[in-house]
Amino acid sequence: MEQGGDQEHQDVSAERSTHVAVAPRRRTGACLLSGLSVGHPGIVQFDDSDRADESQVEDRRGAGFSGGRVGVGVGGLGLVGGAIYLVLQLLASGGNQTAGEIGRVIQHSRGVQVARETQPSRLPVGPSGTCKGIDSKNDPAKFVVCVESNVQAFWHRQLSGRGSGYHPSKLVLFSDATYSGCGTASAETGPFYCPPDEKVYLDLGFFRELQRRFNARGGDFAEAYVIAHEYGHHVQDLLGTERHVRALQQAHPSQRGPLSVSLELQADCFAGVWGHAAYDQGKVSRTEIADALDAAAAVGDDRIQRATRGRVSPETFTHGSSASRQKWFAIGMQTGDPAACDTFGASTRQRQQIGEW
Repeated sequence: MEQGGDQEHQDVSAERSTHVAVAPRRRTGACLLSGLSVGHPGIVQFDDSDRADESQVEDRRGAGFSGGRVGVGVGGLGLVGGAIYLVLQLLASGGNQTAGEIGRVIQHSRGVQVARETQPSRLPVGPSGTCKGIDSKNDPAKFVVCVESNVQAFWHRQLSGRGSGYHPSKLVLFSDATYSGCGTASAETGPFYCPPDEKVYLDLGFFRELQRRFNARGGDFAEAYVIAHEYGHHVQDLLGTERHVRALQQAHPSQRGPLSVSLELQADCFAGVWGHAAYDQGKVSRTEIADALDAAAAVGDDRIQRATRGRVSPETFTHGSSASRQKWFAIGMQTGDPAACDTFGASTRQRQQIGEW
C-alpha cells in the first residue's frame, strides 16, 4: 500500500521543534534550499563552544572477537536494505528496523560467521576537548563524536520540560563486528540504533562504502546527516513513537512496510531539524546541505535495490525512495520544526496511537 504524500509511504506523526542561536542574515525556510549546487564537499565549522563529550562514547574498535552467527541488528540507514526475511525478523525483535537487510541476508545465506566480542572492552577514543578545527578528514573519530555531542545537546534542549525529557544515547564505535542489545552487529549492517540498549552503533568504514558502492559525494555534513538520522530514532524511542509503530505493525501486518518507511522518513526529517539549527549557528553552509541531500538520496530503497538487485520493487521498500528521503530531510532543514515531520499523517486512529509532537 502506498503511503500518503509519496509514492511508497504513508506519512507518520512527527515530533520536534527547533531552537538556537542565529547567525547574521542567513537564508531560512524555502530560500535555504533554493538553487543549491553541487561543488566540492565542504566542512562543518565547529567553534570553541563545541565540545566533544567522550562520556557518551564507547570505542570498541580493534577489540578481540570470536566467531558467532549474525544476530538481528537494527536501526540504520538501510544501506543494503530490502530483504523480506530480515524485515520480518527485525519486526519480531521489536528493534528499530533501519539496518542493512540485504547484507545480513547475504551473510546468513553464506553461513558467514561474524564476531562476538570475547570480552567487553573500551578503547580510549580520546575525543574530549574543543571541536574547533576538527573535520572528517583530519580526525574522523573525533569528528563523529563532535557531531554526536552537538546533536544530543540539541535534542536535550528540545525535550526539556517534555515528558521525562531527554536522556542520552551512547555512541558505540566498532570495526568489523561487535555485540549489541539487538544481536551481533557487523560492518555490513551499516549504522543503526538499538532500542533495547538505547545505543547508536557505527563502523567508520561505512562512510567509505557509501561513496564507493552508492556514489555518494561524502563530506562532513553528509556524515553528520547519517549520525543525526540515528539519533532521530533515539528521539522516536523516547517519545514512544517507535513502540507505537511496532504495535501497529503487529496489529496491521499489511502496513508493516509503509509504517517502517514512515518511521525512517521521520528520522530523516528530524536530522534535517537538527541541520536547520546547525545552519542557523553558522556551522554549515548551503554547500554542505547539498552534500547531505546527496547522502539521503544514496540510501534510498530504489537506488540501493537498483545497485544490488538490478531492479526496483517499491512494494518491498522499508526506508523510502531517494526522492522521499531527500524530501523529508529538506522539510526538516527548511522548517527547523519537529512538528513539521508528520510522515505518518494517516488516519485519526493511527495519529492517536502514534502521537504527535
